[in-house]
Amino acid sequence: MSEPPIYVTQPHLPPLEEFIPYLEQIWENKVLTNNGPFHQRLERALCDYLGVEYLSLFTNGTVALVTALQALRIGGEVITTPYSFAATSHSLLWNSIKPVFVDIDPDTCNLDARLIEQAITPQTTAIMPMHCYGNPCDVEHIQTIADTYGLKVIYDAAHAFGVKYKGESLLRHGDLSVLSFHATKVFNTFEGGAIISPDAKSKKRIDHLKNFGFVDQVTVVAPGINGKMSEVSAAMGLLQLDYIDSVLARRNEIELRYRAALADVEGLSMLEQPSDTKGNASYFPIFVDANYPLSRDALYQKLIDAGINGRRYFYPLLSDMPMYRGLPSAKPEALLAAHRVANAVICLPIYPSLNNEQVDRITELIVSL
Repeated sequence: MSEPPIYVTQPHLPPLEEFIPYLEQIWENKVLTNNGPFHQRLERALCDYLGVEYLSLFTNGTVALVTALQALRIGGEVITTPYSFAATSHSLLWNSIKPVFVDIDPDTCNLDARLIEQAITPQTTAIMPMHCYGNPCDVEHIQTIADTYGLKVIYDAAHAFGVKYKGESLLRHGDLSVLSFHATKVFNTFEGGAIISPDAKSKKRIDHLKNFGFVDQVTVVAPGINGKMSEVSAAMGLLQLDYIDSVLARRNEIELRYRAALADVEGLSMLEQPSDTKGNASYFPIFVDANYPLSRDALYQKLIDAGINGRRYFYPLLSDMPMYRGLPSAKPEALLAAHRVANAVICLPIYPSLNNEQVDRITELIVSL
């Protein structure tokens, strides 16, 4: 009998019997959305867990990115990474903003802060980096540039739930940070997201924008959107928080097992773990170079044929997609590191219910050629 397929990630699902009482409460109080009691509880609980003061829940991370740009009244050009999920740059287009791609640092897969200044023009209004795979961007360097040129910084922190940098939440950096709570993420609410704000005034504006711009039943102050999280999703988030520490611990165990098994494989490399960062093992990418016996795509196919559904994450680059490849900043010769990484990466499965025998089967397929 063949092994069942293994995917890059699977959502952590708490026991169904623990979720039923939450659903019964929602049915009893008949509040399904619009800042209900579970929504309010989850916002407070996440602030406490993440070590932040102000957080606004959203229906998903993409709407949160779109709203974050609107909240800061961003326009013109925004410097961003070509190595990310489509939502990062799509949120710019939804706001009629021109993305300006800057190459990545291959050692971190993050936007290369050393290249940002040369991309700044009179039309630049903001920088929108992503903490790729949960690895912190060069936040100090980026903030120095932003302060020098009067730019805003919005972090796509979709991978960075619970990550601590130099002892404090990574989400405290920048003007705003945006989280995703999609089912594939470390922490999920089925679908969901959040914006981390630095102060009460910013949170208030964001909360207006995510509710059509309403202040009260008759007062509308902005052309907002419907970005509210439902009570069912918020209840799921509250239950997930009961398990998050064990989820993160198991993900880190799997990462260490991968690293030990693949450390000496010629032609494969892995990202270094920063000593000043407490990560979340949100993804486990490996990078295949010419010294490995198979090409990246051949190894990817070998895993697929064995029921191991790895992912070339992120391939293709955003700058190669039809809606972006005509931009001057999308030229391949300006994004050499990003192209090398995108053509080398495979993210291996990592999620709490992945057992050690499955991890070992994956690594044996990679090692034994």
